[in-house]
Amino acid sequence: MEYRPRIVDSQLKLRMEAFGAVQIVGPKGCGKTTTAKQKARTVIEFQDEDNRDEYLQIAEEKPSRLLRGEKPVLFDEWQDAPKIWGAVRKDVDDSGLNGQYILTGSSSRKTSVPHTGTMRISTLKMLPMSLFESGESNGKASLSELFSGADPDDSWTSELDFDGLVFAICRGGWPKAINNPTRESKLLVAEDLVQQTCDVDISNIDGINRNPEWARRILRSYSRNICQLTDRTNIYADVSVEGGMSEPTFYEYIDALERLHIIRDIDAWNPAIRSRTAIRSKTKKNLIDPSLAVASMGLYPEYFDRDFNTLGFMFESLVMRDLQAYSSVAGGALSYYHDRYDLEADAVLHLKDGRYAIIEVKLGQKGIADGVRNLNTIESLIEKKNQEDGPKIRSPDLKIVITGTEEGYVRDDGVMIIPVGCLKP
Repeated sequence: MEYRPRIVDSQLKLRMEAFGAVQIVGPKGCGKTTTAKQKARTVIEFQDEDNRDEYLQIAEEKPSRLLRGEKPVLFDEWQDAPKIWGAVRKDVDDSGLNGQYILTGSSSRKTSVPHTGTMRISTLKMLPMSLFESGESNGKASLSELFSGADPDDSWTSELDFDGLVFAICRGGWPKAINNPTRESKLLVAEDLVQQTCDVDISNIDGINRNPEWARRILRSYSRNICQLTDRTNIYADVSVEGGMSEPTFYEYIDALERLHIIRDIDAWNPAIRSRTAIRSKTKKNLIDPSLAVASMGLYPEYFDRDFNTLGFMFESLVMRDLQAYSSVAGGALSYYHDRYDLEADAVLHLKDGRYAIIEVKLGQKGIADGVRNLNTIESLIEKKNQEDGPKIRSPDLKIVITGTEEGYVRDDGVMIIPVGCLKP
């Protein structure tokens, strides 16, 4: 099967230039091993049943023997042979060479190692596929080019129609789902991931037996609150209605789901635009991919024909997933802004050099005017704040409303209306 280029390809190349080894982490099924194989010249797969026993015996007794292949060497499912970590670390120290090893493995297992890989083994985080990686965004609107001052094209047109967008939300960015041949088989992947997470992975990650039904309750509640400012205490109250789960146990389950890269909350941006007491600093609840929320609630694309409110939150989750992927190219970070006056920016995308974009996410045309108003108000407040004595706040470099519509344009006030089906890094 032809390899679909991934956003992390360039990041993996850079880290291999800078470090002796790279460990790729991320949710199960996001394509870690397939991406690593594009760079590797030798592949050791510890779950290859034809060679597994031999590999494991060598890894236990003389792990350095497995390092002898043509470099870079990929160790897939390295947690099955944890001594490999130490062997790789030592060889990187001894050789002083970069780009020698790649390690991938299941996010569902936590492995203790005697030494950290600091300065030797770099960790690269990988996400499910964005719409640009899956080929559903045409990439006409490049965030990096817009940040660099390129004249925006005021005629962005997306080929992703509304039905296609809803299906992409429900299917998710899982390579297996994208490559499956039928509609039903594409949708089944996220359902299976949720089932495996609750029935198997949440217990396997640290060997603690956990209740699958409690895990399902938490994921359902998280899904109902996706991209909303809800305290985890409220989610605990929701899932504990049926009894049986203590609060400490609830937080242990949350921690396990975070380590599985299933839960990925979004932090608040706290600039001193207004009084600190005005800022909402809760995390915005989110999952690594909106398809997991859809599957956790047992929904299907047709459900959203009559529930646009829930669809709007699912759409925002998809946009957050893609923005995280696109901003990672420049080492960016994603947050949100919301104050007690209900002034908000659904996303604030920060780059390492201080540039940033304030972003509103609107599924359809109806909400665009409100989004524009919020962004312009934030900019005006920053300008007003900077006229006062004290530290200055950089004005936003970009103001963007990301939509689920097919047509985009640039307004006279500089706000860019960009369809999600046109975005790329």
